[in-house]
Amino acid sequence: MTTMHVAPSKWPRRGSWIAFAGFLAATAALSPANAQSRVLPAGSVIIVRTTAPLQSATAQAGQTFETTVDENVGVDEYNVIPAGSRVRGSITVARPATRQQSGVIEVVFDRLILADGSSFAITGKLTSTDSAERRQINTDPNARVVLVGERGGIGAAIAGAGSGRSTNNLLSALGVMLSEGRDVDVPAGTPLAVEVERAVTLRGRGRMSVSDGSTMYTAADRVSAAQQLLARLNYYRGSRTGRLDDQTRRALFEFQVDKGLPATGNLDARTARALGQLNDSSDIVSAGGVGSGIVLSAEAASTVRRDGQTVLARLRSELGMSGVGRIDAERAYSQADIDLWFAVSSFADNASLYEQVVRNSNNRDAAVLAGRALVNAARRVDSAMQSARTSAQLQNNWAVVRRELSSIDTGG
Repeated sequence: MTTMHVAPSKWPRRGSWIAFAGFLAATAALSPANAQSRVLPAGSVIIVRTTAPLQSATAQAGQTFETTVDENVGVDEYNVIPAGSRVRGSITVARPATRQQSGVIEVVFDRLILADGSSFAITGKLTSTDSAERRQINTDPNARVVLVGERGGIGAAIAGAGSGRSTNNLLSALGVMLSEGRDVDVPAGTPLAVEVERAVTLRGRGRMSVSDGSTMYTAADRVSAAQQLLARLNYYRGSRTGRLDDQTRRALFEFQVDKGLPATGNLDARTARALGQLNDSSDIVSAGGVGSGIVLSAEAASTVRRDGQTVLARLRSELGMSGVGRIDAERAYSQADIDLWFAVSSFADNASLYEQVVRNSNNRDAAVLAGRALVNAARRVDSAMQSARTSAQLQNNWAVVRRELSSIDTGG
């Protein structure tokens, strides 16, 4: 099986490998009515563990099996799938090994059963957190992911195939990969990656701290900020849509692989922290209702403060003003000049205060609100700049600051 970043020492390297061939159909989930409902979006990956062996020598098409969820799964800091919940799988193709051909098992996942007994229909498919396998899966939107008996000691391999749904088409597409003649043997306790193919609405079951790395962020402002940060790091080349589309998930996956994180493609707390979206001092999350907002990291807040001071120093130089309010006695100033001076001075002071809040507060909601206040101060500078006569250098300096604030400026 594929080496995974979740408990890698427990991932077996013998007995089976994963091959990929065509299409796995997706159907709908349900929507419980609840004030704290959260949507687990399509494309989300959940790590589960098998509770019993999966063996092609004895498996039958139509047979069901159970897996358990490895850790709490949260959406925007609400726990929606507690650890220990079960995900039911169903075997759709089962063929034992022969002397000439390896065994094959294909599975789908069709039901989520929470610890309290509540049950939800889902549509899920097998995927992988292994970098080589996942990249191959991502190249084919119709990929069928199947377990195939181990080939030459290799833990996993990948094959492309057509879109035919018949077992014969699947086996034909796998071709030489079946030549080892071994059975699939997935021991109990094996971690598997389940990709949810259609969104599922679930009830929030209490707030999660951002120290819970498995909470996923789906809010548009969080996703947009992640897209911007991934673009800066050359992982993402799309526009800032605020949507967890395939391109964004692929960029997240590649970033996670490089950082040694669980490579799911989810925008989870571990990944957000590695990107600098979460501050080390924001592990305590209050229930004030703004938890889905974004807080700059302490380093990013410090950069905004420094660059804001650079803008102020440049403006003072251009206007012939000192840091203590002394102005050029011979110069004729316009109202727009003075308005811009006041606006930039206020922003620089606010940026310094924001940095202190980020570094010294354990109240994340307050830090989110402080960020919004800082954005409002920046907008006053934007407005004043439109009326004042400014140099290209000053405009460029200010544009740098605005880019740094873009992750917390949601346009509201």
